[in-house]
Amino acid sequence: MASSPPEPETTLKLRRDAGHWRRSLREAWAKRWIKIGAAVAVLAAIAYGVFWFAIARDLPSVDQLRTYEPPLPTNVRGGDGTPIYSYARERRVELSFAEYPPQLIHAFLSAEDKTFFEHHGVDYPGLAGAVVDYVSKMGSGRRAKGGSTITQQVAKNLLIGNAYSPTRKMREAVLAWRIEDSLSKQQILELYLNQIFLGRNAYGVEAASHAYFDKELTELSLPQMAYLAILPKGPSNYDPFRDTDRAIARRNWVLGEMEKNGYITAAQRDEARAAPIGAIIRRTPKFEQVGGYFVEEVRRQLIGKYGETARDGPNSVYSGGLWVRTSLDPKLQAYAAQALRDGLVRYDRGRGWNGPLRHVDFEGDSWLGALANTNISIDYNDWRAAIAIAREGDAWQIGFANGQTGSMPRDLAQMPVRGKGGTAFAAIKPGDIIAVAPQGGQFALRAVPKVSGGFVVQEPATGRILAMQGGFDASIQSFNRATQAMRQPGSTIKPIVYSAALEHGMTPASIIVDGPFCVYQGARLGQKCFRNFGNSRGAGPHTMRWGIEQSRNLMTVRAAAQTGMTNVVGLMKAMNIGDYQPYLSYALGAGETTVMRMVNAYGVLANQGRWHSPTLVDFVQDRHGKVIWPENWRACDRCNMPDWDGKPMPRPGLRGRQVVDAMTAYQMIHITEGVIQRGTATVLRDLDRPMFGKTGTNSGPTDVWFIGGTPQMVGGLYMGYDAPTSLGGYAQGGTMAAPIFKEFAVKAFDGLEKLPFRAPQGIRMVRVDRASGRPVFGAWPAFGEYTPAVIWEAFKPQSEARRAPRRPEAAPTATATNAAPRAQPGDSDFLQRQGGIY
Repeated sequence: MASSPPEPETTLKLRRDAGHWRRSLREAWAKRWIKIGAAVAVLAAIAYGVFWFAIARDLPSVDQLRTYEPPLPTNVRGGDGTPIYSYARERRVELSFAEYPPQLIHAFLSAEDKTFFEHHGVDYPGLAGAVVDYVSKMGSGRRAKGGSTITQQVAKNLLIGNAYSPTRKMREAVLAWRIEDSLSKQQILELYLNQIFLGRNAYGVEAASHAYFDKELTELSLPQMAYLAILPKGPSNYDPFRDTDRAIARRNWVLGEMEKNGYITAAQRDEARAAPIGAIIRRTPKFEQVGGYFVEEVRRQLIGKYGETARDGPNSVYSGGLWVRTSLDPKLQAYAAQALRDGLVRYDRGRGWNGPLRHVDFEGDSWLGALANTNISIDYNDWRAAIAIAREGDAWQIGFANGQTGSMPRDLAQMPVRGKGGTAFAAIKPGDIIAVAPQGGQFALRAVPKVSGGFVVQEPATGRILAMQGGFDASIQSFNRATQAMRQPGSTIKPIVYSAALEHGMTPASIIVDGPFCVYQGARLGQKCFRNFGNSRGAGPHTMRWGIEQSRNLMTVRAAAQTGMTNVVGLMKAMNIGDYQPYLSYALGAGETTVMRMVNAYGVLANQGRWHSPTLVDFVQDRHGKVIWPENWRACDRCNMPDWDGKPMPRPGLRGRQVVDAMTAYQMIHITEGVIQRGTATVLRDLDRPMFGKTGTNSGPTDVWFIGGTPQMVGGLYMGYDAPTSLGGYAQGGTMAAPIFKEFAVKAFDGLEKLPFRAPQGIRMVRVDRASGRPVFGAWPAFGEYTPAVIWEAFKPQSEARRAPRRPEAAPTATATNAAPRAQPGDSDFLQRQGGIY
């Protein structure tokens, strides 16, 4: 057998080295300090694993803070850009670090983290003290001190929450270290000052400055900045009115720390310590007292489109930071609100006290909080909302939302309780929220009207709603009667009925019989006979114009029957008034609709038959300024130029749709101008301007209406009880609703250019006899008279009655002086001299 070859020298060397290493490891492991070191390393690895699994495993990414967008309120502005409201659950104004005053930053650093610019996210001595404090207080029910740096507070507030446990504290410290590696100190402070909760629903220092002092940050004094700096520790602990001494002591401590840290001098510290806090009573911002019903309707629309909270998307109403430009005109809103309220109070006066606005329970001196929680505030004239605190002899002690108190004696609260009897003074109970007004150094009880109504003002050319009042006060009655109350419009529907008649062959001069009119409705319903207001049997044949001006029911149903109710209700549906069955009663306003729909329908007539959807919002921008509503929105280039640049004028594209023939719409406008001049709304004719309109009174009467306006502005209102109840047999639209509109119009039309309604191409203006509607010649309308025998009437081409041929006359002979005969003036010449047709 052959012997194996010898192993190579290299292999032998490797075997010798391996054996040497094994002997060395055995010798080393035999040493005690090596075993201890290995055990420590293993324990450290296990500890790190446990720490990572229990503390750091699921920590949120710090990268979230780089793109962090705090919840911001939605800011609402009027048509002129002025702020009118803010939808906020967390009031916050986001600022950059450079916008914060240095002294304010120094105050917060002194109060919260004086070594902020020195540590790397964790103040180890402070953290150790917090741990010791936590251990010492375990089981006592007392909360240990925080010991958190500003960076740790950012981590807690924005990323991991506020759970009270040592584990959270450790997670907070780890995250703070990571934050310091990722963000600059200035970025961390900016996040902190924008996010921190400081009480009064204020998140961030800028919002707190307004909530406590009604000032911009740059307007704050040193002691006011120091006061804000104490609030992160617990706003409820340092209320400026309830805990004044405690708040001043803590504020003065902050001032002392600022002096120790070299931010202020001793003289500045002493001067600031001597100052009062100077905070204001918690209140609603002044600009949010405008347009209560309007802004609530805007809120409903925005929530329906974008949702309410951050869970609903990035553009939600209460956290998306939207900027909303509405069509609200604050002046017109104030005029509409005042006019409607005055009308409601005028009607309700003398009917007694309607009871408290609300009742709340409170104990001891807690009446102020109970009143504030109701959010009731009355801004009508000098009226104020008050809470009945206690009865003291012959007077009630009452309190107000600003913390003040007053007295309401028996003799100023003697009105009877409506429907029950007895006096209001005796019926009031502690906790009742009531309306009062100052009188002779005391306060007198006021009755908020039980009757209500709605008022809408619109720009007909665009459909934009300029003002909306849905009741007496939105804080008392949140139901918006301008958009939500379905009411019977009564005779205000008649211009729509007659517009359908004009569309189907009638003219303003068509003769319609004002006489008994009955229809057979089938075996089940039998015969239905209609009647005029006041049960008048009729005045015989008259023109359509006369029937509208005098609001004759019998003429209206006869015209509707001749036109066909299918056509009538079809036009009502096209104008979005309502979707009704083709019954004749709908021609007299039996169908239910809203004030806003009716005003929009009249706006269609004033806009030459073009329909626009009524809108409250012009556009919506997200927090970055991008327009997100309406979709595909485009700015009108060159529309806001201060001067003409010589180029063709910009013309925005036409919107809306044509639902009524332009000539038909103008004919109805021209007819309803007569309602103002000599019909049921003559109370408005001394406004002395081109104006159309129609009054309405429905069965009962439970509602009274007026709708009308000018080429630039159309408005309308109704008044009635929420539960339909008779207003009294004397109630009519012309005597109750039209005067309310007049009060509005006197102010709203002041300075408004007197523009005539523009006739569309094709309209023929013909002189007619006002009573018969027959064409006339040789006579001219008397301008300035409200009941002339001859008027101008608007006809479509080839629809006017033809004049009878004149008999031949002898040619005029020349006079002795051979003067040329004077030519008869033509219609166009006359119209040019008169400056147009009204």
